[in-house]
Amino acid sequence: MHVLFVSNYFPPEVNAPATRIYEHAKEWIKEGGSVEVLTSVPNYPEGVLYPNFRNRFSRELVDGIPVTRVPMYIAENKGTIRRTLSYISFMLATILYSGRLQKRPDLIVATSPQLFGAIGGYVVSRLRRVPFVLEIRDLWPESITAVGAIKFVGIIKFFERIAQFLYKNANEIIVVTDSFKQDLIAKGINPEKITILKNGVNPEFFSQELDSKKLSDLRKKYGLEEKFVAAYIGTIGMAHRADILLEAAKCCSDPNLVFIVVGTGAERESLAQKQAQLQVPNFRLIDKQPKEMIPYFLQITDVSVVHLKDTPLFQKVIPSKMFESMVMRKPIVLGVKGEARQILEEAQAGIAVEPENAQALADAVAKLSKDKTLYQALGNNGFTHVAQHYDRKKIAKNYWNSLEKFLESAPIKD
Repeated sequence: MHVLFVSNYFPPEVNAPATRIYEHAKEWIKEGGSVEVLTSVPNYPEGVLYPNFRNRFSRELVDGIPVTRVPMYIAENKGTIRRTLSYISFMLATILYSGRLQKRPDLIVATSPQLFGAIGGYVVSRLRRVPFVLEIRDLWPESITAVGAIKFVGIIKFFERIAQFLYKNANEIIVVTDSFKQDLIAKGINPEKITILKNGVNPEFFSQELDSKKLSDLRKKYGLEEKFVAAYIGTIGMAHRADILLEAAKCCSDPNLVFIVVGTGAERESLAQKQAQLQVPNFRLIDKQPKEMIPYFLQITDVSVVHLKDTPLFQKVIPSKMFESMVMRKPIVLGVKGEARQILEEAQAGIAVEPENAQALADAVAKLSKDKTLYQALGNNGFTHVAQHYDRKKIAKNYWNSLEKFLESAPIKD
């Protein structure tokens, strides 16, 4: 079986979908599987080409993974019109360059969001007369309407029709939460073609030996020596309300508690402006870091903050940064309801607070800074739970087995 995986994101981009695809594909190759990733030139989220890349068709080998990159219209990950044009350009490039794949696929998997990339994968599957698998990591257009990114009803209806078309025409669907499966069933999709494969983490990457001098230099650089640090590390987008850490820092009376936000995204500039206006001494806004630095920032963190806006849709998602924190034995303060909270409580790996409640966030961090016994227990519980249930290697193996099983039973195309 040779699988073509279509995704708008792939390393050196460091967002969750890029990491998920890379780690799965690396494991598949290691275990003897055959896979090719069809992706864009790396530019997320700033809309700027990464160093040493050009916006043109290219092939490369990334840690043993054959990668084919296609050119596209590049836009920053904010706004609507230019970003939508960027998505459409990737869809068209996926179709246009599908004749230059490194190997003929037996099966095509396309991941969403965003929907246009998935459409590209579907069209290529029809051109190649092979089965199509749709991977859904987030529900579109529900996720973009939940944060108010698109308000025009006509556009929302258009996206809804596209999504429904893909759901019905995909030979198989893979979702990352139980709630997503229930949503699709409610939309009339056959439950027998929906498989749940949740997110996870690569323990080896986060258990590597870290340079003690580099850790010390980081603490010194950002004024974190002898401080108890609560950190949000990830995309600063419309869905995340990362600015809640600034508000929590403002209402925190203990100067030894420091709140930091590490990353970039559509709302970073707004957060920087608010930081400059409020001048909160125990808050730090730190630039986006390369992937290899994430374990370092998690290590100098005492409490990991995982947070999303308080909307019904986000009760159905499971932020992957939860598992990264757990494998590093970092207690979590979670501002997310629904499935994510169920996992946290089952693991006994942190404290859940009401989303968008800065005082509750500050109080939870203060509690963990004072109760060392609780702090250590939550960290150890999280590590044990993630090792048992969310090891990326195990998930990758189950994923590949599911694809093989599906291909064996899939109708043969002429």
